[in-house]
Amino acid sequence: MKEDVFQLTRNKKTGGVVGLDIEAGSIAAAEVRSNGSTKVVGTAIEPLASGAFHDGEVVDADLLSEALKDLFAKHKLSKQVRLGIGNQQVVVRTLRLPMIEDAKEMDAAVRFQAQEQVAMPLDEAVLEHQIVGGVAGEDGSTPQVEVVVVAARREMVGAILKPLRSAGLEPVGVDLSAFGMIRALTDIDPDAGAVPAPAEEEAADEETVPQPGDAVLYCNLGDAINLAVARDRGCLFTRMAATGLEEISARLAGGTGLSQEHAAQWLTHVGLDTPVESIEGDPQIVGEARRILEDGVLALVDEIRLSLDYYGAQEGAVRVGRIVLSGPGSAIPGLPERMRAGLGLPISVARPAALSAFGSAVAARLTLPYGLALED
Repeated sequence: MKEDVFQLTRNKKTGGVVGLDIEAGSIAAAEVRSNGSTKVVGTAIEPLASGAFHDGEVVDADLLSEALKDLFAKHKLSKQVRLGIGNQQVVVRTLRLPMIEDAKEMDAAVRFQAQEQVAMPLDEAVLEHQIVGGVAGEDGSTPQVEVVVVAARREMVGAILKPLRSAGLEPVGVDLSAFGMIRALTDIDPDAGAVPAPAEEEAADEETVPQPGDAVLYCNLGDAINLAVARDRGCLFTRMAATGLEEISARLAGGTGLSQEHAAQWLTHVGLDTPVESIEGDPQIVGEARRILEDGVLALVDEIRLSLDYYGAQEGAVRVGRIVLSGPGSAIPGLPERMRAGLGLPISVARPAALSAFGSAVAARLTLPYGLALED
């Protein structure tokens, strides 16, 4: 496998490129064409059979390959794809290094520092880096730069590319899903989808009011939680957490006999903002869905708070001033409001303007693949 397929910078393509996001329960794709302006020219969301993909990794390559082949044929999408990845075999670190003008010397310095920061043998990894900021030198000292380093196990990347190629697709890039999320959401006005503060919340003090220079926590609520702390377009921290909608819907499916796909639909139908007695459907399923959602949102809040604490404890961490939600979970009625109350930070629900023709739930699922398809 060539290393240049895993890249933070991309070669510009003249035709349509499909951003591809694979989760345990579904595949989502968005074809984007850029010719002076960015336009979505094709989309697809299809369920994925259980056992094909789990925790961000391929479980059954043949099953996934057939699903991809069917999806691209059915929706007549371009075969050129940029795939998003995010799992426990991807490590992201932010390093601070002296400014080095020579690209080869910078590469060597990054690799040297990464040996201590990345918990995997570098000869078994695909390693990329990107400069995201700078720090002026003091008293004549050498200026420094902040460098985001991404390391992914080569074997894992190869395993996820194999079913794509077997399906007749042409991978033109592999990117962190978190980076695609940031590209899709970073320029959206946070006031457009702002979640109101709880009525019982006291007047905000200066510590909880967003300040210029604050970082943003982007959060894609899908089968798993995909988190990224960013300032402007520069990613400072990212983490995948297994807690997510797959776990919540699996609990509902196990207790009711529903398929996991139908359980996920029930979660969105029931939501958290309407009295259960007013919701149409089997009262037993409605009540169980509400109970499981109540527990699930507490787990989501705990996971996000843990990630914020972990990030905040790192040297040089930039204060997080607000949270931006995307992904299917952000379309569950009442869930963003519960998260706002639990986390105590301003939260907005974001949808890219290019996806405005779609309903909220569909646009939420397409946000990440849309971002993956975008040029830097």
